[in-house]
Amino acid sequence: MVTERNERLQETFGEDVFNDAVMRERLPGKVYEALRKNIEDGTELTPETADMVAHEMKEWAIEKGATHYTHWFQPLTGVTAEKHDSFITAPLPSGKVLMKLSGRELIKGEPDASSFPSGGLRATFEARGYTIWDSASPAFVRHDEGGATLCIPTAFCSYMGEALDQKTPLLRSMEAVNREAVRLIRLFGNRTSSKVTPYVGPEQEYFIIDREKYLKRMDLVFTGRTLFGARAPKGQELDDHYFGTLRPRIASYMRDVNQELWRLGVPAKTQHNEAAPAQHELAPIYEKVNVAVDHNQIIMQTLKRVATRHGLRCLLHEKPFDGVNGSGKHNNWSLMTDDGINLLEPGTTPHENIQFLLILTCILKAVDEHADLLRESASDVGNDLRLGGNEAPPAIISVFLGEQLEDVINQLATTGYAAAAVEEGVLETGVSYLNNISKDATDRNRTSPFAFTGNKFEFRMVGSRDSVAAPNVVLNTIVAEAFRDACEILEKAGEGGFDAAVHDLIKRYAAEHRKIVFNGNGYSESWVTEARRRGLPNIGSFVDAIPALTTEKAVRMFDSFGVFSEKELLSRTEVKYDTYSKDINIEARTMLEMAGKQLIPAMITCVGRIASSANEVKALGADAGVQVRRLGKLTELLLEAESAFEALKTATSDAERMPSGRAQAVAYRDSVIPAMNGLRKPVDLAEMLVDKDLWPIPTYADLMFEI
Repeated sequence: MVTERNERLQETFGEDVFNDAVMRERLPGKVYEALRKNIEDGTELTPETADMVAHEMKEWAIEKGATHYTHWFQPLTGVTAEKHDSFITAPLPSGKVLMKLSGRELIKGEPDASSFPSGGLRATFEARGYTIWDSASPAFVRHDEGGATLCIPTAFCSYMGEALDQKTPLLRSMEAVNREAVRLIRLFGNRTSSKVTPYVGPEQEYFIIDREKYLKRMDLVFTGRTLFGARAPKGQELDDHYFGTLRPRIASYMRDVNQELWRLGVPAKTQHNEAAPAQHELAPIYEKVNVAVDHNQIIMQTLKRVATRHGLRCLLHEKPFDGVNGSGKHNNWSLMTDDGINLLEPGTTPHENIQFLLILTCILKAVDEHADLLRESASDVGNDLRLGGNEAPPAIISVFLGEQLEDVINQLATTGYAAAAVEEGVLETGVSYLNNISKDATDRNRTSPFAFTGNKFEFRMVGSRDSVAAPNVVLNTIVAEAFRDACEILEKAGEGGFDAAVHDLIKRYAAEHRKIVFNGNGYSESWVTEARRRGLPNIGSFVDAIPALTTEKAVRMFDSFGVFSEKELLSRTEVKYDTYSKDINIEARTMLEMAGKQLIPAMITCVGRIASSANEVKALGADAGVQVRRLGKLTELLLEAESAFEALKTATSDAERMPSGRAQAVAYRDSVIPAMNGLRKPVDLAEMLVDKDLWPIPTYADLMFEI
C-alpha cells in the first residue's frame, strides 16, 4: 500500500504542468527544438511555431478539463492577477463552436494597465498594457472551485515597454548576472559552461487559524493582522510548538496542500510547526529564480485556498499576533552553471579556491555598497513590525560568513594570503552506539540578515506576504555590477598579469568590505553601536528605505544593465509610498470601526453590569469594594480609550488630507501609527477586565490554541 502511494506520487508530480516532458512528447521535433532554443538562448519564435505550441497546449489543457485560459501575471499589487478567456471562437454555421488558442493569443494579452498601480507610468485614460508569455516558466492547469483553467505565466508591461510588474525586471536581472558571471568564469579558463542562472529556495512561514473565528475579527478580514488583542496566558515561551507534533487538523491540511502543489510541479519538501502557536513553515527545493518566484506565488495561493476547504484560514501577514514571532520568508540564493557547477561552492579548501574567493569578495562588495537597496527590497508595512525584534534579522544589513570564511577573509585583508582555513570537526555524542558525525566548519547565525550557509546565501529579511522577485532583482543586479567591475580590472591585466591582478583584487575587496562581515549576535545593542562605528546604515522603517531606489548610484547601476530605467524606479517609489499610506489608512479605519461599534460599547456594557452588581451588593449591606475597584479601573480605561479613539480619528483625517507621496506616508508613520498604538493599549487592558461573554471578538487564546 505504501509502495502504491509512493508510485502514485511519482506519477502525479507535475501532472498539471505543461513541462519539458509534455512538450517533448506532444510537439513536433522541430517545434520542440525551436521552443527550447527560445527558452535557453532567447531566439524569437516564428508565428508558425507559436501557433503549433499554442494548439498543443490548448489540446493538453482541454484534456485536463480546462475551458478557459488566462495570462497569469504579477502586478505591483503584491498578489497575482488574471483575466480569463474561453477557448471558444466565433460560432460555426452549424451552431457549434471551435475551441482554439492561437500563437498570438498565447504570446500576448491586453489587460487594462491603468487599473493597476503604475506610479504614474500609466494615466487613467491610457488603458493599454500587455502581458507577454514567459516561456521559461511552464504553463499549468489549476483546478479549483471555478473548474480547470490554463494559466500562462507572463510578464506585464506598459504600452511604451515599461515594467508594470515583478517578473519583467527579474528576467532582466537574470540576463545581467548571467552575462557578467559567464564573463568572469571565462577569465578562469571555464570554456564549457555557457550560462549562469540564479537559483532560489524561498521558505514560507504562515499562521493557520479557524475560519469561523477569523470571520468574527474585522481586523483579520480587512488587514490580515490583529489590531487589538491581549496576549494569551501562554505564548511560545516554552518552545514546545517549534517542530512539535502536527495537530490532526493541520496534518490533514498540509497533506492536501502538498498533493496540490506536487500536481502543479512545485517541489514542496519540508513542513513543520514554527516557533509561535499556530505558526508553520513550508519549504521547496531550489529552482531557477523565475520559476521559484512563480512557484512561491502558487504556494501562497494554495495555502489560502486549501485552508478554506478545511474550515481554516491561512494568515500570511508578517505580524498577525502581537507578543509572538511573526512570519518571514528566507530567500536562499545561489548561482549555478548550465552544466551543474555551483559558483558558491567553496570546496574542501576554500582558502585555495581562487575563483570562489573572488566571487565571495565580489558579493561582499555588492552587499556593502548596496546595503540600502537590499534593505528596501525586503521592506513592507508588515515587516516594520518584526525587523529588529528578537524574531527576525535586524534592520542593519550585515553578512555572516562563519568562523572558517571570516578567518580566510581576515587573512586575505591583512596579508593578501590565506595559509589555511578552519576545518570541519567531528561531533561526538558521548553515546557508544550513536555514530560520530562530521559537522560543518561553522555554526549558523539566525540573527544575520544575509548569511552564508555552506554553498548559498540566505537572505532572511523578506516578508512572508511579499513576492521574492524584488530581493532577487536586487541581488542579481548588485552582484552583476560587482562581477563587471572585477572583469574590467582583470581583463586589462591580460593573461600574463592575471594571477597577480586577481590576487590583488581579492585582497583589496576583502580589506575594503570586510566591515560588512559580522558573525555575532545581531540582536544585541552593542551591534547597533558597532555597526554605527563601521558606517553601516540602520534604516528603521519602510518609509525611510524607499529612497534607496532612486539614489544616484542605484539609478546608474540599474540603468546600466537595463533592469530599471530611472522612470521605472521613480514610479516604484510612488507606488510604495502610496501602498504604505493606504495600508495604514485601512488599519486605522478598521480600528475605529471595531473600537467604535464593538469594543468600547462592550466596555460600556460591562461598566453597567459591574455598577449594577455593586448597587445590589450595597443594598444587601455587604462590602462592594471589589466591584467598586474594578468599576474604577474599567471606567478609567474607558475614558482613555474614548480619548484615544478621538485622537486616532483626528490623526487619520489629517493624514488623508495630505498630498500623496512621501509626505503623506511620513504622516501616517509619525502620527497615525502612534495614535493607533494609543487606542490599542487601553482596549487590550480592558479585555482582561471585561466579562468573556461580553467581549465581542475571539481572543488570542481562541485564535491560536483552538484549532
